[in-house]
Amino acid sequence: MEFERRCWAEVDLGALRHNFKLVRERAGDAAVMAVVKADAYGHGDAVVAPLLEQEGADQFAVSGFGEAVCLRRAGVTKPILILGYTGVQNAAALAVGGISQTVFSLEYARALSEAALRAGVAVRVHLKVDTGMGRIGFTADDDMERAVAEMAEACALPGLVPVGVFTHFAAADSTAPEDIAYTRRQYDILCAAVEEMAARGCTFAVKHCCNSAGTFAWPEFHLDMVRPGIILYGEQPSADTVLPGLVPALRLRAAVSMVKELAAGDAVSYGCTFRAPKPMRAATLAVGYADGYPRALSGRGTVSLHGRPARVLGRVCMDQIVVDVTDIPDVKAGDAAIVFGGGAADSVDDVARMTGTINYEVLCDVGRRVQRVYVENGAEVELVDYLKGE
Repeated sequence: MEFERRCWAEVDLGALRHNFKLVRERAGDAAVMAVVKADAYGHGDAVVAPLLEQEGADQFAVSGFGEAVCLRRAGVTKPILILGYTGVQNAAALAVGGISQTVFSLEYARALSEAALRAGVAVRVHLKVDTGMGRIGFTADDDMERAVAEMAEACALPGLVPVGVFTHFAAADSTAPEDIAYTRRQYDILCAAVEEMAARGCTFAVKHCCNSAGTFAWPEFHLDMVRPGIILYGEQPSADTVLPGLVPALRLRAAVSMVKELAAGDAVSYGCTFRAPKPMRAATLAVGYADGYPRALSGRGTVSLHGRPARVLGRVCMDQIVVDVTDIPDVKAGDAAIVFGGGAADSVDDVARMTGTINYEVLCDVGRRVQRVYVENGAEVELVDYLKGE
């Protein structure tokens, strides 16, 4: 396959299929809503979502309206739920696109209803119940009576078609006793709210609450549908919740642009923070923090070249890094390194740990100038180039 081969993310379609099958097995009788927000966690939603639909995903979840439109343009036909805010001026487009919108407050429900009536459409909605996450939702954890009354009023508004109700767990990926109790409390609050709504004549076709950790760790909470996210891409929800059998789907790769000899005392990169303690060989790679390789890995990260580890020397730059290849023979310009996610390089979790963040952020930070190259059984089969619009 012909492409630039400067810096690219290699996405293993077989790994995605494998992970989805694991999720499908764990979901049991529950439907699977595949979470593909943030460009499928950096993996490329235009390729990932259609593949997951082929594998049997029942629905999809995204963060915003633009992401939902991208899925439809990619050919996704299954229901899509927007988990976050959408401007009500998009009511007609939601209806025409068959896209469901989360309703998280009575104020927002009224505004969306008015916009739908003006446009002459009906918008399918899922009601979000805040059971303790504290972001958006009808606040049932603080005042159940008020939350139920507001949800009932929202359900009765013209132009809205309530089809689902859900919550989001704050600590389902933790095994700490207090967090286990908190997750149970969140589930109980959701169930109580649903029961109170039913008593008022408001019922929902789909009830859901389990994220990635909940899908595996809390099978008794699956309800009608689960919402796996990070596990679809083969990464673990947290150090506490390690799910067996997942296969990471993404590795970041970059070309060697130059190999040079360093004399003792030679400085490398901004600030001259590294000086060669002895004669060394160094390779410059065409990847930097603008591509998603964190600057915090300066002098700490490890990449893989010819299957062997190569340590980052000096500071990570916007577009380049320099690594030590003194003990790796035959490295030359044009060679492809694994920057993270495979071989002898740091894993995504390693990068997260060393930079004080989580694997979710590492994946989502892979930049849009990084081409996504999709592989099947080791062969490159598809390319997405955001800058060229291909």
